[in-house]
Parts: sequence; structure tokens; C-alpha cells
Amino acid sequence: MPNTLGGPQYCPQPQPFHFAVGRVPPAIVEREKLDHIEEMLRVIEGGGNYAFADMAKLFLVPDVIIPPNFKVSDFDKYKGTTCPKNHLKMYNRKMGAYSKNEKLLMHFF
Repeated sequence: MPNTLGGPQYCPQPQPFHFAVGRVPPAIVEREKLDHIEEMLRVIEGGGNYAFADMAKLFLVPDVIIPPNFKVSDFDKYKGTTCPKNHLKMYNRKMGAYSKNEKLLMHFF
């Protein structure tokens, strides 16, 4: 039917998709599930590719020997607000019995 009033013609526009607030579209949920499964498979199949395969590489001090019945003393973590020399002095006092074992001192520092 022609427009006889001379005004703008009405043209129906396609309606946009509306999603409920707080809900993830199903396609995204399915994609996330698939990505998670693929990641799990990569971990299972490629376990030897991780640094954890060779545990010796994780040690900061190689060949450290920890004496039997050794118990680590409680140390205050250095926060950068006090004198670092005093922090080292306290560590040396608590570890005085092991002062000859340099690797052990480095390992637990």
C-alpha cells in the first residue's frame, strides 16, 4: 500500500538478539567445556614436556643434604622496612648449629 501521507515509510527492522542478564550464551559455555577438555588431554599426553619431569632442575641449591631430624626454625619474613643486616643476623643465630653447611643455609634462606 503506497504512503499517501507523505511522511516516512515504515520498514520493519530485524530484531536484535537479547540475552538474559547474567547468563552466558550456550555456544560459549560449550566452547569453554571443549577448551577445558582439550587442555586436560594436552596435560595427560604431554606430561614429560613440563619442567616437573626432572625434579632436580627445581632445586635452587643442588646436592643439598638435609640432616635427619632437622627442623626448620620459624623465621620472620623480610618485609623491606627494617635493616637487612639485622634480618641476616637473626637468620644466622637461629641456624648457628649448621653454620658449616653452606648449602643447607642457602637452601632454607
